[in-house]
Amino acid sequence: MSTAKPCCLVICSAAIDGVSTQPFIQAVTLLNSAFTLQLATPNGKAIEFVQQDDSSRRWLNDFRSKSVATPTRLDAIDVSRYSAVLIPPAPGALYDLAKDADVAAVLNQAVAERKPVCAIGLGVAGLCGAMKDDRLTWTFSSYSLTGPSVLSLARSPSFANLPLIIEDFIKDNGAVYSASKADQVHVVVDQNLITGQNEESTVVAVQNLILLCNARQGKQMPS
Repeated sequence: MSTAKPCCLVICSAAIDGVSTQPFIQAVTLLNSAFTLQLATPNGKAIEFVQQDDSSRRWLNDFRSKSVATPTRLDAIDVSRYSAVLIPPAPGALYDLAKDADVAAVLNQAVAERKPVCAIGLGVAGLCGAMKDDRLTWTFSSYSLTGPSVLSLARSPSFANLPLIIEDFIKDNGAVYSASKADQVHVVVDQNLITGQNEESTVVAVQNLILLCNARQGKQMPS
């Protein structure tokens, strides 16, 4: 008799700057081998996928025909039902997830229950709103993590108008930041938190999320 797959919550930005298409496809393809997926956005808004090409557009058209593609509201999420949380690369995360109270509540519950949490690239901004009970201390202040470096963000023409610089936020809030060269794979695993520096780190970060969940559940990697 087959065992039901554990569930993974995928938190996505609903801002106009959107979710990066190719890393999302990579993440969902990998996660489908190990999890049942649930997408969630602030207020259950539709996801805007950015940086599409013909191939990814065809994949998204097929994906949107499935019930899993419809996101639920973050304020309706019961974290105890999920084995893991993923925030994929998303330029929009700087504008909505970084300051969303429901994202913060989900992350705080996940940390309290020691659920594996993975955030990648600009999706790491989604971690920034989670504060401890004193409302002064960042939930991840005792962790080592990575995310887009100042140098990599500075290449963007919108750099001067970004609402959040992830590297600065991590350092200013007491955590340990590390980075590799721009566009190179760099993933940090600390306790139950997995972070990837950039979109290029998506596959390795998600693989580590699956491994960490399997270790928690005493499972082997799915074939």
